[in-house]
Amino acid sequence: MEQKKLTEKQPHFYRGRFSVAPMLDWTTRHCRYFHRQFSQHALLYTEMVTTGAIIHAKYDHLEFDLVENPVALQLGGSDPDQLQHCARLAEQRGYQEINLNVGCPSDRVQNGMFGACLMAKADLVAQCVEQMQSAVNIPVTVKTRIGIDDLDSYEFLCDFVEKVANAGCQELIIHARKAWLSGLSPKENREIPPLDYDRVYQLKRDFPQLWISINGGIKTIEEIQAHLNYVDGVMVGREAYQNPSLLGYIDQALFDPQSPIVRPREAVEKMFPYIEQQLSQGVHLNHITRHMLGAFQHCKGARQWRRHLSENAHKAGAGIEVVEQALAFIGE
Repeated sequence: MEQKKLTEKQPHFYRGRFSVAPMLDWTTRHCRYFHRQFSQHALLYTEMVTTGAIIHAKYDHLEFDLVENPVALQLGGSDPDQLQHCARLAEQRGYQEINLNVGCPSDRVQNGMFGACLMAKADLVAQCVEQMQSAVNIPVTVKTRIGIDDLDSYEFLCDFVEKVANAGCQELIIHARKAWLSGLSPKENREIPPLDYDRVYQLKRDFPQLWISINGGIKTIEEIQAHLNYVDGVMVGREAYQNPSLLGYIDQALFDPQSPIVRPREAVEKMFPYIEQQLSQGVHLNHITRHMLGAFQHCKGARQWRRHLSENAHKAGAGIEVVEQALAFIGE
């Protein structure tokens, strides 16, 4: 019953069944626009944006094109009032979800008192969620780990989830690894702590009323479909970025069997009007094309595609012809 009510609350275009993870310096607005050419239904996430950046920076950190929707804004912060303010701004700008980062283990994030270290402060996370959810009508979700340091028991995870759920969070994305807050780099924290998918599956069984998505080490359509037998949603990170052609299969495989498979060449060609528009506004070509380098993974000519863009897109005055020339290296 609770699950049905949750589904009814969501806008009809909100799809949490599959999402592309928030990745710092990677899931920029240009990256999301490119990914949207492959899939109409994937939920796309921004990079993590701190509340301080949104409130104080001169640059507009909430800028995005509504064509990118559904897009979730991931916030970094732990001040309930600041998070509430930013959540309200994000909803006004058209974002479809607010996500609180409780999973990033980097030292810089810890020093700012947000990210994975907040797993040890479940009451504070609950307060943050409650204040954000009270201010917006879109979902407020939490992305977290299965534990941190020596706080990695299943009981600890359940206690955290229960407190956050009681505060109004009905959707959690669980990275199926614990995080070490010291001794490992963020990259090592994505690879060294072992994956424990069964713990996330158990969490869904014990909290059936919650929408639980799984994240971590997932690379293929077959793996995504297998996970969906046990949880509600799947989030894919680096594989979706480094091999975006994966996204071209998502709509047909997970949402609508009648949806066409989108090939990389088609997605790239659909980017041409956007690239020209952005160039006319002063955006440098390589700010867009750096997110497109992996488009033709495993295709003939992929290396020449990457090389041509890498060597030419950064040059002054580089235009759409650079992309057209690179595309000529790809076989039909």
